[in-house]
Amino acid sequence: MRQVVLDTETTGLSTTKGHRIIEVGCIELVNRRLTGREYHQFINPERDIDEGAERVHGISRGDLEGQPVFANIAEEFLEFIRGSQLVIHNADFDVGFLNYELQLMSHANPMISDHADVLDTLSMARKLHPGQRNSLDALCKRYEVDASRRDVHGALIDSELLARVYLAMTGGQAALMLDSEELADPSSQAGDHETLQRGDSHLVVVKANDQELQAHDALLDRMRNEGTCLWRNTE
Repeated sequence: MRQVVLDTETTGLSTTKGHRIIEVGCIELVNRRLTGREYHQFINPERDIDEGAERVHGISRGDLEGQPVFANIAEEFLEFIRGSQLVIHNADFDVGFLNYELQLMSHANPMISDHADVLDTLSMARKLHPGQRNSLDALCKRYEVDASRRDVHGALIDSELLARVYLAMTGGQAALMLDSEELADPSSQAGDHETLQRGDSHLVVVKANDQELQAHDALLDRMRNEGTCLWRNTE
């Protein structure tokens, strides 16, 4: 299954006031694994940015001078998301802006639903955690996703954080990309490990350290509190 975790930044809060997209960020997941493929683009909105919005994402109109307008990047963006399931936090907001941009350029298929399915992680989080705060910041804290690099909102970094939150919410494990040098060099792996030899190949077995075991137990406790945890039932 191919999914694309998506986020946008905009000049303001509402398309009814003519606000536009200024940044799109996408992270690809295939079979719940981060593949390393991404799409990221700043966009010239051809209008001013609200002061409140600029405080949130830190992008000024001057920063966008020389960037393409949405119509000039629409096809490469649509090609990246085509046929996928879009994973978006508060999907109505981002999809509404994307539909608006496609309509402004008189695109033949001006609805994002014409190109991809949409999964709203905000709706999912509200069902899992009723009555609690379910912003991306709150979910990062709840699922212990490190957001320390996020000084301001940004489409690409927010997509990466959402990908990790989504994987934690739906299965408890985020499969991360490791570069070829890390895979080839057992010494680069954290924690104790053994090397099992089979013919000319080497299989590195990485043992969980005490901190990782404690984190695993905490996750199982949280899963049990929120519903059935089959692993705990076997103990």
